[in-house]
Amino acid sequence: MRILPFEYAVRNLGRSPGRLVLTIGGSMLVVLLVLTASGFINGMQTAFATSGRAANVILMGSGSEESIERSEVPMRTAGIVAASVTGIANRAGLDGVSPEAHVMIPVEGLGRQSALTVIRGIEPAAFMVHDEVRVTAGRPPRSGGNELLAGSLIARGMGFDPPESAIGTVLGIDDEDYEIVGILEAGGGVAEGELWTSLTDLMATSQRDTISCVVVSRDGATFEDLEAFATMRLDLELIAMSERDYYSKLAAFFRPIAVMVLVTATLIAIGAVLGGLNTTYAAFASRVREIGTLQTLGYPRSAIALSLVQESLLAAAIGTLAACGLALWVFDELVVQSSMGAFGLRIDATVMAWGLFAGLVLGIIGSLLPAWRCLRLPIAESLKAGE
Repeated sequence: MRILPFEYAVRNLGRSPGRLVLTIGGSMLVVLLVLTASGFINGMQTAFATSGRAANVILMGSGSEESIERSEVPMRTAGIVAASVTGIANRAGLDGVSPEAHVMIPVEGLGRQSALTVIRGIEPAAFMVHDEVRVTAGRPPRSGGNELLAGSLIARGMGFDPPESAIGTVLGIDDEDYEIVGILEAGGGVAEGELWTSLTDLMATSQRDTISCVVVSRDGATFEDLEAFATMRLDLELIAMSERDYYSKLAAFFRPIAVMVLVTATLIAIGAVLGGLNTTYAAFASRVREIGTLQTLGYPRSAIALSLVQESLLAAAIGTLAACGLALWVFDELVVQSSMGAFGLRIDATVMAWGLFAGLVLGIIGSLLPAWRCLRLPIAESLKAGE
């Protein structure tokens, strides 16, 4: 088959600079939308997937399996568990039993408006139970000092980059001042989007007399042992759940949000593609006589269609690469606040592959339909076009 040289498609890109800019801009916006939506979903899934340890079991209030913030457990539960269940992890005389209060409360901070934030009240055992959490700067909070350990993500979300620069910042929590004294990281887990403080300080500030849960680190004890404890102690009204199972169910609970984001992005992308089709058709329709001339010179319609697709793919590729660069520069690790805390958009290789695929599909679909409408005309009618 006789085909048109690739240079022909390249030269045609510059014939109409205005349309070229519109095509590149439209491709960039569509691909950027795909990258942002995929990064949002990827960031949310990664945060849940990297949270939780296989050896940890959460004892929470019955009926609160999908929201630990709504759970209420008597304060004495931690001591009862440590005394009743054998095989609990122990280091230097410290039992792996962490009583915790998870509270979602408005926080007022420097450089941002009041926003609902997850605050976790802890005791020293929390760092043993959640051994993926590391204090990367500063120190842990001390009881009675109204001090905070800020997750690296939430610190960046407040405008502190690097996160260590947030140390010393005073936040307002329920009309009380709390000072950030350290920064924590948790391997991308949900703890990076939380504020940690002393359990007693948080309970005093939130005016509650119950905790949210007790997290137990097993070392010899089985999940069934803790489940049996929760079943037998009817007075405590507990339910036992593996920490990984909890975050898996939490991920399933938030999955409709991810689906909604994906559907919204798809609908907007379809609208942008339809608009791009109009632009491409207008560009190809003005060249009907040229297309007829090429057929007269012996070029088959398939060769002309291939050249038009190449032209569209080149413009789409420029927009796609620009979108990928912008996504890596601006949106990668962009902090998003949600009811589960905060997490960062993740623009990794898989997300980039989806963006490149979207650009490829956009370039092909955006040219085939307009090209077919122009090429279906008889040669004689094409040569008379524009007269």
